[in-house]
Amino acid sequence: MTADLHTHSTASDGQYTPEELVRRAKGRGLEVLALTDHDTLDGVEAAVRAGEALGIRVLRGVELGAAEYESLHILGYGVAPGAPALAELCGKFKAGRDERKLRILDYLRENGFALTLEEVEGMAGGHIIGRPHFAQAMVRRGYVKDNREAFDRWLDTEEYHQRVKRFKAPAGACLAAIKAAGGKASLAHPYQLKLEDSALERLVVQLKGDGLDAIECDYPRHTQEQTAFYRSLAEKHGLHITGGSDFHGEQVKPDIQLAAWELELDWLLGT
Repeated sequence: MTADLHTHSTASDGQYTPEELVRRAKGRGLEVLALTDHDTLDGVEAAVRAGEALGIRVLRGVELGAAEYESLHILGYGVAPGAPALAELCGKFKAGRDERKLRILDYLRENGFALTLEEVEGMAGGHIIGRPHFAQAMVRRGYVKDNREAFDRWLDTEEYHQRVKRFKAPAGACLAAIKAAGGKASLAHPYQLKLEDSALERLVVQLKGDGLDAIECDYPRHTQEQTAFYRSLAEKHGLHITGGSDFHGEQVKPDIQLAAWELELDWLLGT
Protein backbone atom coordinates (compact mmCIF):
# COMPACT_ATOMS: atom_id res chain seq x y z
CA MET A 1 0.00 0.00 0.00
CA THR A 2 1.08 3.59 -0.57
CA ALA A 3 1.98 4.94 2.84
CA ASP A 4 3.93 7.40 4.94
CA LEU A 5 4.43 6.03 8.45
CA HIS A 6 6.42 8.86 10.03
CA THR A 7 4.88 12.35 10.20
CA HIS A 8 4.47 15.20 12.66
CA SER A 9 1.78 17.80 13.32
CA THR A 10 1.29 20.87 15.49
CA ALA A 11 0.63 18.48 18.39
CA SER A 12 4.44 18.31 18.64
CA ASP A 13 6.81 20.22 16.36
CA GLY A 14 5.14 20.02 12.95
CA GLN A 15 3.84 22.90 10.86
CA TYR A 16 0.36 21.59 10.04
CA THR A 17 -2.55 20.64 12.25
CA PRO A 18 -3.50 16.96 12.24
CA GLU A 19 -6.46 17.72 9.95
CA GLU A 20 -4.31 19.72 7.53
CA LEU A 21 -1.72 16.95 7.48
CA VAL A 22 -4.36 14.35 6.58
CA ARG A 23 -5.67 16.56 3.77
CA ARG A 24 -2.15 16.89 2.37
CA ALA A 25 -1.68 13.13 2.61
CA LYS A 26 -4.93 12.59 0.70
CA GLY A 27 -3.72 15.00 -1.97
CA ARG A 28 -0.45 13.11 -2.14
CA GLY A 29 -2.39 9.96 -2.99
CA LEU A 30 -1.59 8.06 0.20
CA GLU A 31 -3.71 5.14 1.31
CA VAL A 32 -2.21 4.94 4.81
CA LEU A 33 -0.82 7.69 7.03
CA ALA A 34 0.65 7.35 10.52
CA LEU A 35 0.71 10.44 12.72
CA THR A 36 3.76 9.95 14.96
CA ASP A 37 4.21 13.10 16.98
CA HIS A 38 7.06 13.26 19.48
CA ASP A 39 6.11 11.79 22.84
CA THR A 40 2.40 12.62 22.57
CA LEU A 41 -0.88 11.24 21.26
CA ASP A 42 -2.66 14.59 21.48
CA GLY A 43 -3.29 14.92 17.75
CA VAL A 44 -4.18 11.38 16.75
CA GLU A 45 -7.94 11.41 17.32
CA ALA A 46 -8.38 14.53 15.20
CA ALA A 47 -6.26 12.90 12.49
CA VAL A 48 -8.27 9.66 12.62
CA ARG A 49 -11.54 11.58 12.27
CA ALA A 50 -10.15 13.54 9.34
CA GLY A 51 -9.01 10.31 7.73
CA GLU A 52 -12.45 8.75 8.10
CA ALA A 53 -14.02 11.78 6.44
CA LEU A 54 -11.55 11.78 3.54
CA GLY A 55 -11.24 8.04 3.00
CA ILE A 56 -7.64 7.57 4.07
CA ARG A 57 -6.51 5.11 6.74
CA VAL A 58 -4.86 7.00 9.62
CA LEU A 59 -2.92 5.05 12.23
CA ARG A 60 -2.65 6.26 15.80
CA GLY A 61 1.09 6.60 16.26
CA VAL A 62 3.82 8.11 18.39
CA GLU A 63 7.59 8.62 18.28
CA LEU A 64 9.34 8.02 21.60
CA GLY A 65 12.90 9.07 22.38
CA ALA A 66 14.90 6.31 24.06
CA ALA A 67 17.68 6.90 26.55
CA GLU A 68 20.45 4.61 25.26
CA TYR A 69 21.49 6.84 22.34
CA GLU A 70 20.84 10.49 21.51
CA SER A 71 18.96 9.64 18.32
CA LEU A 72 17.40 6.32 19.29
CA HIS A 73 13.71 6.77 18.50
CA ILE A 74 10.98 4.16 18.57
CA LEU A 75 7.88 4.55 16.38
CA GLY A 76 4.64 3.09 17.70
CA TYR A 77 1.75 2.26 15.36
CA GLY A 78 -1.86 1.26 15.88
CA VAL A 79 -1.93 2.03 19.59
CA ALA A 80 -5.25 2.00 21.42
CA PRO A 81 -6.66 5.35 22.54
CA GLY A 82 -6.27 5.98 26.25
CA ALA A 83 -3.89 3.09 26.91
CA PRO A 84 -2.74 3.79 30.50
CA ALA A 85 0.92 2.75 30.34
CA LEU A 86 1.57 4.72 27.16
CA ALA A 87 -0.37 7.73 28.43
CA GLU A 88 1.67 7.70 31.65
CA LEU A 89 4.94 7.48 29.73
CA CYS A 90 3.93 10.32 27.40
CA GLY A 91 3.09 12.38 30.49
CA LYS A 92 6.63 11.89 31.77
CA PHE A 93 8.03 12.91 28.39
CA LYS A 94 5.86 16.03 28.37
CA ALA A 95 7.05 17.01 31.83
CA GLY A 96 10.63 16.51 30.70
CA ARG A 97 10.11 18.71 27.66
CA ASP A 98 8.51 21.41 29.81
CA GLU A 99 11.62 21.45 31.99
CA ARG A 100 13.95 21.33 28.98
CA LYS A 101 12.50 24.45 27.35
CA LEU A 102 13.92 26.57 30.16
CA ARG A 103 17.35 24.99 29.76
CA ILE A 104 17.27 25.62 26.01
CA LEU A 105 16.29 29.23 26.63
CA ASP A 106 19.17 29.70 29.09
CA TYR A 107 21.62 28.03 26.70
CA LEU A 108 20.62 30.31 23.82
CA ARG A 109 20.65 33.44 25.97
CA GLU A 110 24.16 32.62 27.15
CA ASN A 111 25.15 32.48 23.47
CA GLY A 112 23.70 35.91 22.76
CA PHE A 113 20.16 35.14 21.60
CA ALA A 114 17.66 37.38 23.40
CA LEU A 115 14.62 35.14 23.04
CA THR A 116 11.65 35.09 25.37
CA LEU A 117 9.69 32.06 26.48
CA GLU A 118 6.48 33.77 25.35
CA GLU A 119 7.56 34.05 21.72
CA VAL A 120 8.71 30.42 21.62
CA GLU A 121 5.43 29.30 23.18
CA GLY A 122 3.65 31.29 20.49
CA MET A 123 5.47 29.28 17.85
CA ALA A 124 4.28 26.08 19.55
CA GLY A 125 0.64 27.17 19.59
CA GLY A 126 -0.02 25.74 23.02
CA HIS A 127 1.47 22.32 22.25
CA ILE A 128 4.69 20.64 23.41
CA ILE A 129 7.67 22.92 22.79
CA GLY A 130 10.46 21.39 20.71
CA ARG A 131 13.71 22.57 19.21
CA PRO A 132 12.07 23.58 15.90
CA HIS A 133 10.03 26.19 17.77
CA PHE A 134 13.23 27.76 19.11
CA ALA A 135 14.69 27.60 15.61
CA GLN A 136 11.64 29.37 14.18
CA ALA A 137 11.96 32.11 16.81
CA MET A 138 15.63 32.53 15.90
CA VAL A 139 14.72 32.85 12.21
CA ARG A 140 12.01 35.41 12.98
CA ARG A 141 14.52 37.48 14.97
CA GLY A 142 17.00 37.33 12.09
CA TYR A 143 19.64 35.48 14.10
CA VAL A 144 19.83 32.69 11.51
CA LYS A 145 18.62 32.39 7.93
CA ASP A 146 16.65 29.16 8.39
CA ASN A 147 15.91 26.26 10.73
CA ARG A 148 18.77 24.21 9.31
CA GLU A 149 21.33 26.84 10.30
CA ALA A 150 19.82 27.06 13.79
CA PHE A 151 20.23 23.30 14.23
CA ASP A 152 23.65 23.01 12.60
CA ARG A 153 25.20 25.86 14.60
CA TRP A 154 23.32 25.74 17.90
CA LEU A 155 20.51 23.25 18.51
CA ASP A 156 22.10 19.97 17.38
CA THR A 157 25.72 20.42 18.38
CA GLU A 158 27.83 18.45 20.84
CA GLU A 159 27.78 21.44 23.20
CA TYR A 160 23.99 21.60 23.05
CA HIS A 161 23.60 17.91 23.85
CA GLN A 162 26.06 18.20 26.74
CA ARG A 163 24.32 21.24 28.19
CA VAL A 164 20.65 20.49 27.55
CA LYS A 165 19.20 17.22 28.77
CA ARG A 166 15.62 15.95 29.03
CA PHE A 167 13.85 12.87 30.30
CA LYS A 168 14.08 9.80 28.10
CA ALA A 169 12.93 6.30 28.92
CA PRO A 170 14.94 3.14 28.24
CA ALA A 171 14.12 1.59 24.88
CA GLY A 172 12.68 -1.46 26.62
CA ALA A 173 10.20 0.74 28.50
CA CYS A 174 9.20 2.52 25.28
CA LEU A 175 8.60 -0.81 23.56
CA ALA A 176 6.70 -2.21 26.53
CA ALA A 177 4.34 0.79 26.60
CA ILE A 178 3.66 0.51 22.88
CA LYS A 179 3.02 -3.22 23.09
CA ALA A 180 0.77 -2.82 26.14
CA ALA A 181 -1.27 -0.37 24.05
CA GLY A 182 -1.76 -3.07 21.41
CA GLY A 183 0.65 -1.39 19.00
CA LYS A 184 3.51 -2.39 16.74
CA ALA A 185 6.98 -0.84 17.01
CA SER A 186 9.60 0.18 14.46
CA LEU A 187 13.14 1.51 14.85
CA ALA A 188 13.15 5.04 13.39
CA HIS A 189 15.80 6.40 10.99
CA PRO A 190 18.65 4.06 12.04
CA TYR A 191 21.25 6.11 10.16
CA GLN A 192 20.96 8.83 12.82
CA LEU A 193 22.45 6.49 15.40
CA LYS A 194 25.80 6.65 13.57
CA LEU A 195 26.65 3.12 14.66
CA GLU A 196 28.94 0.68 12.90
CA ASP A 197 27.02 -2.10 11.15
CA SER A 198 27.89 -4.71 13.78
CA ALA A 199 26.89 -2.43 16.66
CA LEU A 200 23.60 -1.58 14.96
CA GLU A 201 22.88 -5.27 14.46
CA ARG A 202 23.50 -5.97 18.14
CA LEU A 203 21.09 -3.17 19.02
CA VAL A 204 18.45 -4.51 16.64
CA VAL A 205 18.74 -7.97 18.21
CA GLN A 206 18.35 -6.46 21.67
CA LEU A 207 15.35 -4.39 20.62
CA LYS A 208 13.69 -7.36 18.95
CA GLY A 209 14.01 -9.23 22.21
CA ASP A 210 12.12 -6.37 23.85
CA GLY A 211 9.33 -6.43 21.26
CA LEU A 212 10.55 -4.55 18.16
CA ASP A 213 8.51 -5.48 15.06
CA ALA A 214 10.14 -3.51 12.24
CA ILE A 215 12.89 -1.23 10.97
CA GLU A 216 12.27 2.05 9.16
CA CYS A 217 14.32 1.15 6.09
CA ASP A 218 12.80 3.65 3.65
CA TYR A 219 13.69 7.18 4.73
CA PRO A 220 14.58 10.26 2.64
CA ARG A 221 18.06 10.68 4.06
CA HIS A 222 19.13 7.05 3.87
CA THR A 223 21.60 6.29 1.10
CA GLN A 224 20.94 3.35 -1.21
CA GLU A 225 23.64 1.41 0.62
CA GLN A 226 22.11 2.16 4.00
CA THR A 227 18.64 1.20 2.83
CA ALA A 228 19.96 -2.10 1.46
CA PHE A 229 21.75 -2.88 4.72
CA TYR A 230 18.73 -2.08 6.87
CA ARG A 231 16.55 -4.25 4.66
CA SER A 232 19.05 -7.09 5.00
CA LEU A 233 18.97 -6.67 8.79
CA ALA A 234 15.18 -6.80 8.79
CA GLU A 235 15.15 -9.95 6.67
CA LYS A 236 17.88 -11.64 8.71
CA HIS A 237 16.13 -11.04 12.02
CA GLY A 238 12.54 -11.57 10.93
CA LEU A 239 11.48 -7.95 11.15
CA HIS A 240 9.10 -6.01 8.93
CA ILE A 241 9.98 -2.99 6.80
CA THR A 242 8.47 0.45 7.35
CA GLY A 243 9.03 3.74 5.58
CA GLY A 244 8.37 7.33 6.46
CA SER A 245 9.30 10.85 5.48
CA ASP A 246 9.65 12.38 8.96
CA PHE A 247 7.57 15.19 7.51
CA HIS A 248 7.27 18.31 9.67
CA GLY A 249 6.31 20.90 7.04
CA GLU A 250 8.28 23.22 4.77
CA GLN A 251 8.94 25.80 7.48
CA VAL A 252 10.57 23.18 9.70
CA LYS A 253 12.26 20.83 7.19
CA PRO A 254 12.19 22.58 3.80
CA ASP A 255 13.71 19.64 1.94
CA ILE A 256 11.33 16.96 3.23
CA GLN A 257 7.96 16.29 1.62
CA LEU A 258 5.39 13.63 2.40
CA ALA A 259 6.57 10.30 1.06
CA ALA A 260 4.61 7.69 -0.87
CA TRP A 261 6.39 4.43 -0.06
CA GLU A 262 5.01 1.18 -1.42
CA LEU A 263 4.88 -1.03 1.68
CA GLU A 264 3.53 -4.45 2.60
CA LEU A 265 1.30 -3.66 5.56
CA ASP A 266 -0.85 -6.74 6.20
CA TRP A 267 1.09 -7.36 9.43
CA LEU A 268 0.27 -3.84 10.61
CA LEU A 269 -3.28 -3.36 9.40
CA GLY A 270 -4.49 -6.84 10.26
CA THR A 271 -5.80 -7.46 6.74
